Amino acid sequence: MDAGETLVLFGPSGSGKTTALRALAGLVRPVSGRIDIAGQPVYDSAERVWVPAHKRRVGYLTQQYHLFPHLNLAQNISYGLGSGWRNPRFGNSALELEETLDAFQLRGLEERFPWELSGGQQQRVALARAMATQPQLLLLDEPFSALDAGLRRSLRHELRVALTRRPIPVVLVTHDREEALSMGDSVQVIDGGRTIARGLPIDVLGQPGQTAVARLVGVENLFRMRVESRHPRDGTMRLSGEGTDIPVVLEAPLDDGPLDYRTADWVTVGIRASDIILSSDEPVGSSARNRLPGTVSRIEARPPGYLVELDCGIPLHCQVTGASLEEMGIRNGQQLWAVFKASSCFLVRETDAEGMKYL
Repeated sequence: MDAGETLVLFGPSGSGKTTALRALAGLVRPVSGRIDIAGQPVYDSAERVWVPAHKRRVGYLTQQYHLFPHLNLAQNISYGLGSGWRNPRFGNSALELEETLDAFQLRGLEERFPWELSGGQQQRVALARAMATQPQLLLLDEPFSALDAGLRRSLRHELRVALTRRPIPVVLVTHDREEALSMGDSVQVIDGGRTIARGLPIDVLGQPGQTAVARLVGVENLFRMRVESRHPRDGTMRLSGEGTDIPVVLEAPLDDGPLDYRTADWVTVGIRASDIILSSDEPVGSSARNRLPGTVSRIEARPPGYLVELDCGIPLHCQVTGASLEEMGIRNGQQLWAVFKASSCFLVRETDAEGMKYL
């Protein structure tokens, strides 16, 4: 990993994400393998190398803030700076303390004790202290999950800014897709203790190429369709749904790889609910190539909006806001049109019998 790069470990609870962090921190010893931090081995089973946790320059932050209750905010951060907590305003680290307070918007709170701080402020202090140790690697185990959405976004931004000032590699564990997309430079999807996908977050999580990954990241629409035709020049394909003649057009890859499907082949297609627009009338003049009529069969609250299931011959799930639901008067049995672009559809390759394709 490069300085300032953030690697996201994404996956469900119990998949092994935290165990991976603990191995990097030196809190658990792997059975075999090798771990390098800043180019130096801290664990190598073949060479019998083992650097204990207290000798690794690693910052580790979890959902639990672990602030010293008997120290005020400035003293907690100064402990990380190594300047001694008794008199944080003196010594060579005084300027670093001032810069850290500014970076994490903690100015004016220096004399407060942990119990006098809000949850968001406590998390800022914990993050500031972890960064203040000048670690060679920063490990973050779902540090923002206990905070509300607004605070999470704010703290993610502050961390990004802090990393531009003091670039260090970061490994972030999360099961939040938005967090992975906003924070990650790269992502590894973990399930059952194995990496099942890796790459750029927008590729892996935006339009996942495997059914197992698509289910993990919450792709609402996954269904089997048959290739009716394929344009020889631009790669667009015309598909029909299982049990229906409704056409769907998508932009398919032109390479001869695993997704090079032919006419009459069955494929798995994914469409995100947020990429589908509902219309009361048949769209006219829209650039979207897919316009499917259907009947509302179910409405489910899905914060921050609603998930509407439309029976178009295939069950199509669409995300709408509360305002749109009210304005359109959407109700069960109503006739609507589902509209989505060809580029919003993506092909998903089937994985093995266990629903995984190990890399």
